[in-house]
Amino acid sequence: MPVWECTHCGQKSSKWLGRCPSCGAFNTFEPQPEKPRTRSPRTPEPRPLAAVQLAEAPRLTTGLAGCDRVLGGGLVPGSLVLLAGEPGVGKSTLLLQLSDHVAREGPVLYASAEESLQQVALRAQRLGCRASGLLLLAEASVEAVLEAAKRTKPRLLVVDSVQAMRSEAVPSIPGSVTQVREVAAQVAELGKGGGPPVVLVGHVTKDGTVAGPKSLEHLVDVVLEFSGSPAHAHRVLRATKNRFGPAMEMALFAMGERGLAEVANPSQALLADRIPGAPGSAVTVILEGLTPLCLELQALVSRSPLLNPRRVAQGFDPGRLALLLAVMEKRLGVRLADRDVYVNVVGGVEVEEPAADLAVVAAVLSSLADKPLPPEAVFFGEVGLLGEVRGVGRGDARLREAQALGFRQAVVAAKLVLEKPSPLALRTVADLPALATHLALLESR
Repeated sequence: MPVWECTHCGQKSSKWLGRCPSCGAFNTFEPQPEKPRTRSPRTPEPRPLAAVQLAEAPRLTTGLAGCDRVLGGGLVPGSLVLLAGEPGVGKSTLLLQLSDHVAREGPVLYASAEESLQQVALRAQRLGCRASGLLLLAEASVEAVLEAAKRTKPRLLVVDSVQAMRSEAVPSIPGSVTQVREVAAQVAELGKGGGPPVVLVGHVTKDGTVAGPKSLEHLVDVVLEFSGSPAHAHRVLRATKNRFGPAMEMALFAMGERGLAEVANPSQALLADRIPGAPGSAVTVILEGLTPLCLELQALVSRSPLLNPRRVAQGFDPGRLALLLAVMEKRLGVRLADRDVYVNVVGGVEVEEPAADLAVVAAVLSSLADKPLPPEAVFFGEVGLLGEVRGVGRGDARLREAQALGFRQAVVAAKLVLEKPSPLALRTVADLPALATHLALLESR
């Protein structure tokens, strides 16, 4: 009996379905060949926890301190890392710089299934990659790549990309669910068998998720997302999964003619062009992993000639923006139904943490009243449906980051928990009406 599988989430079915019952995607079911069931010839014995010997394997440094931090200290031998990002964001640039650094101490195999040797070499020349140990291979067969890896015994293997590779054991086109899973499984076997760390390049779909079956993310040890706007030089490297370090850690890079360079102080760089005292501008402090990051949120509220006013958000969840605007109308009595509202996170950074809610509300109120917020104040706190302002975690780290950038005041939730006295003057608000009242009283010191 043929088996049908969803290319988006891996859900299986005995027949074709127009819509996946698991993820809701349309026209994603493809036929998959059945594999014969085999029984494992060995029966492993369980071992007590105390009998398991721990060995701290030395990590490979990448030459980019931010990348090492996101990885949890460097590349772990035998690990499988998935680097995903949109086309043209700089994935190959990042990996060539990384490979060039590692290749100074030993061979690195860079296998490209999408570009020729000349194309990869031209990019490497532009980036100044000159390590003699950097070995290039233009090959789409995963078996050929693994055979080359066994002969050269590299310190690092880079496969660009997993969606373009194919396995001779699977009769389907590259990029299909079966091919992606088979390629990843074979590469993982190389690493788990005492081989080098392996970095797989992955594509993303139009909605920003990693292309291929969801099981691909479960198979790898680390999932890195590399993102950035073509209109900005900044690129963000973020770990969404990490078995060897903290998840959601991030690093900020600047793309130049000579490749990527880490931004030493991300908060300062993102606030460099800020205009203090401009209506509609608010600064918040979010957490990316363990790193606090100061961002400027801009809001523009204007009268709309449309029956359905626009709600546009860049770098912020549009659904979350609509929710906050509804709470403002209900709890503050402000009229936004006839206004266009635009919200932008400056610098091309994506904000997912609810700690930015309070800054969004403050920026919208500031633009609506055409009155600037205190230029030396930061705002962070989660806003609930009842209009209450809730505290967020690691308030001490957020306040220290704001103090380091010269801010003197912080508008926060009334129940914010701090382990040490605040280095900033705190203005606590329990709900949105209290926020509106405080905004009229706050003054820059």
